[in-house]
Amino acid sequence: MTEPQPTSYREAYARLSRIAAELESGEADLDRVLPLLEEARAAYAQCRERIEAVRAVLAGDWAGSEEDAGEDDGE
Repeated sequence: MTEPQPTSYREAYARLSRIAAELESGEADLDRVLPLLEEARAAYAQCRERIEAVRAVLAGDWAGSEEDAGEDDGE
């Protein structure tokens, strides 16, 4: 049974950490490896999407703030 998709970055990251620990332990049954990898891929994609969204917002805000700061220096 597949677990529900994480709803936050923290949940997705925790899911990735748990899956990595299970795979690294060597205790995962071979039949469970593929489903774990699929779950890890989905959680990774969610984390990456959130990180990219934050980067885009920060890049936009910082670019606008730097332009505004430069204009204020001339006054």
